[in-house]
Amino acid sequence: MRCKFHPLVLALMLSLSGGALASSAKAPARKGAAPEKAPAVTEITFAHQLARSNAERLAALVERFNSQNKDVRINLIHAEAHGKPAHLNLATTETVANFVVNQASFKPLHQLMKETREPLAPKDLSTDLWVGESKNKPVALPVAFSTPVLFYNKRIFRKAGLDPEQPPRTWRQMQDMAGVMVDRGITCPYTSSWPVWVHIDNVSSVSGVPVADKKGELGFNGLPQVKHVAMLATWHKAGYFHNVGRTNEADEYFHKNECAMLTSDSWAASYLREAPGVELGVAPLPYHEDIYGGPRHTLAGGASIWIGGGYKPQEYKAVARFVRFILAPETQMDLARVGGFLPLTDTARKALKAQLPKDEEQVLDVAYASLQGKGAAQPLRISTLEPVRMIVDEELEQVWADKKPAKAALDTAVSRGNSVLAAKPALKKVVAF
Repeated sequence: MRCKFHPLVLALMLSLSGGALASSAKAPARKGAAPEKAPAVTEITFAHQLARSNAERLAALVERFNSQNKDVRINLIHAEAHGKPAHLNLATTETVANFVVNQASFKPLHQLMKETREPLAPKDLSTDLWVGESKNKPVALPVAFSTPVLFYNKRIFRKAGLDPEQPPRTWRQMQDMAGVMVDRGITCPYTSSWPVWVHIDNVSSVSGVPVADKKGELGFNGLPQVKHVAMLATWHKAGYFHNVGRTNEADEYFHKNECAMLTSDSWAASYLREAPGVELGVAPLPYHEDIYGGPRHTLAGGASIWIGGGYKPQEYKAVARFVRFILAPETQMDLARVGGFLPLTDTARKALKAQLPKDEEQVLDVAYASLQGKGAAQPLRISTLEPVRMIVDEELEQVWADKKPAKAALDTAVSRGNSVLAAKPALKKVVAF
């Protein structure tokens, strides 16, 4: 069947394609004129392990770069488990440990930019989103970062007789509000995505306590962590807290209007605000009021791009050009608009704030504010050590099932986690990263 476009739609397509449709029918070459020589194309591979929907987003971004750079062609491929790294390699939160362990196979970002003479000053990247040991020498480029926040449905707050403009600031206030909701017939006051990321990594950071010592020995079984997990256990028994999965399953429950409050990554706002029946509110991750010195900052996490080692100078020049493309304010703003991710540069953040609707601006403001201030000295994220994260998830689920007390579960998780690190010494590099 033939497809017909409204003239205005066709005009818009032409403008978005830069006139590509109109120029597809080229004028005949002049008689005797030498044929134009096509520019040499540098082929670059970009390896990833994304599911279909996210892979399509990445493909759209890559295609935009390719359309603007006729002498470079980036080709997306699926990452191989034990092959040579591609020119560009996408590390997610779940896979970044493998990259850190094998750092020798990658070229540090700061070295790439220096060798190709592409500018990358320390101020180009916001300090809360660095990937590397030194804040002056980033080893990888963050591309899709976010931080945990508290989302809540203002409509359910009103239904429970609570002020929708006064979300809980502390876990104690959250407990009181959850109790009111249960009394008013709300069956799921609170749920959480990524339990280890939110309730071990970030609650520890906000509380100012490390999850490991400087030697790489895990120690997230201190009094603040035990008290927090024990609190959640009592909430689970009372029906205040519902655990629905180890990853982001809770986002879906909130999206379907089944839970009133959700702790999840800030990027989820782009998905949650479109949910029917949800009037989205956002607030910082709650803190415990007995923290000495007040709450500290949350952690930023997400995907990063690592540069493969052993390639030709001309190829690295093309890779460096892609890095500059990612850091360009317009690209950063598109990533924030479409995916809800935090812009990596201060310039992009300021430009974006001037263009966003009030509710979207509020999400970014809350996320940025949450990342400010002093946090736990140890930068380790338990959630990035997949074998350890799986152990912690198992032990937390024993607590929710009322089969173990919080202290015993966290003690066991630490012991089992340290055994994993002892058996795989390379993972200690992630601890020091």
